[in-house]
Amino acid sequence: MGKTVTPQELKERLGPRKEVTIIDVRRKADYDADQEAVPGAEWRDPEKVDEWSKDLPADKEVVVYCVRGGTVSNQVVDRLQDKNINAHYIEGGITAWKASGGKTQKK
Repeated sequence: MGKTVTPQELKERLGPRKEVTIIDVRRKADYDADQEAVPGAEWRDPEKVDEWSKDLPADKEVVVYCVRGGTVSNQVVDRLQDKNINAHYIEGGITAWKASGGKTQKK
């Protein structure tokens, strides 16, 4: 199971079916500092992944993102994949999403 998805790949997956669960796992300070989020994303505390991962749908792909697609996203995806969840993170995080022309919404 791969760990990453490019912003372009995510755009394609968010087409008509929209069967992707998107989770914003930026650290709380980073989340509070930026008023933009990927449309449909729900913020979850990356420090509590073991608690909230129980609520994820087993039949959908899960895509997470942090600021730049580094340590935070990588660690969350590792934990989710350990639980057999089809999880990936956006390469470059929300920074790359915005740079690719990805739409955002105010949270």
